[in-house]
Amino acid sequence: MVVITVASRKGGSGKSTLTAHLGTYANKGSRLCLLVDADPQGSLALWHGLRKSGDPLLRTATRGIDNLVKAAKDAGIEWVFIYTPPQMSSLVSDAIRAATLVLIPARPSVFDIDAVKDTIECCRERRKPYVIVLNGAPARRDNADALITAAAREKLDELKAPLWSGQITHRTTYSLAVAEGESVREYDPASYAADEMARLFSAVERSVKVIQGASSAAGAMHRRAA
Repeated sequence: MVVITVASRKGGSGKSTLTAHLGTYANKGSRLCLLVDADPQGSLALWHGLRKSGDPLLRTATRGIDNLVKAAKDAGIEWVFIYTPPQMSSLVSDAIRAATLVLIPARPSVFDIDAVKDTIECCRERRKPYVIVLNGAPARRDNADALITAAAREKLDELKAPLWSGQITHRTTYSLAVAEGESVREYDPASYAADEMARLFSAVERSVKVIQGASSAAGAMHRRAA
């Protein structure tokens, strides 16, 4: 089972939006996906309540993560996305510990880039793979980052933090889709927003395969050593 935890102590970084959109990419065909809203504010649950289809499955976890993750695994869920509150609490720590991969959304501003440091440190302490996703960035021009986005990438490079090479651009399509209880792939599958989100999900899938492959190799080495 794959567990993706979306975490940042900075409010307004776009955690609920990323979780909602990515969850619908994971929930396709016979592959079961679970969304976990661990934020008392309940933004993800609000979006889910607007959906006509009722899927992916959603559970709230303001009182704990471990039992929900275990129950999901027992039920044959293949992908779990955990949306966490904007703070560094024991609940967020548990969500990071449960993760296969942690996504850390950050807008390209000095406040957001500074705020990711605590989440990065939490991931490093728990030896959890993580990647930062620049979210709400200005549109690129002539295939080049906006100045503020380029500056954010330079700052994150100084932190030696893994960073997705793409970006989620500030587009009204994301907000319009969420207001309808949809994802961008459902609301406007031919849009630039849908293409961006599809590329992000593909990057997440590739990262997960690498992580799981490394884990399997480490396990095989351990068995041979034993």
